[in-house]
Amino acid sequence: TLDATDRLLVEALQKDGRASYADLAELVGLSPAATRLRVQRLLDTGVVKVVGVTDPLALGYPVMAALGVRVERNVRSVADRIAEIEGVIYVVFTSGSFDLLVEVLCVDSARLLTVIDDEVRSIPDVSRVESFTYFGIHTHRFVWGTR
Repeated sequence: TLDATDRLLVEALQKDGRASYADLAELVGLSPAATRLRVQRLLDTGVVKVVGVTDPLALGYPVMAALGVRVERNVRSVADRIAEIEGVIYVVFTSGSFDLLVEVLCVDSARLLTVIDDEVRSIPDVSRVESFTYFGIHTHRFVWGTR
């Protein structure tokens, strides 16, 4: 479980994953060495993972979509196959109308069509694919889970 100091550290790292131990120490009222140990424990236990977040538009991927995929059987096998497709960045198991939700980034609409029609629909046991093309991203949060 996280205590109040851990929560402050997580929130600070969510805002700036490159914050120095000195700055974090000042925030939480510990020495830099004690702060480093706390942060390392959060990393070692998998509570926090510090990564670089990219902007798909800046990298040349202006076409983004979510795909709802229905699967006849072997949902894990289908998920594994979809995860190998270039541009797929997110695959989750779900319930409801779809068995899988897939997020894909593409260089253009032609590539998105290829992903859907040639690559996803060709996987055995895929029975239906519905696409939800993004017009824009309204909210993209990385700050959550500490309250």
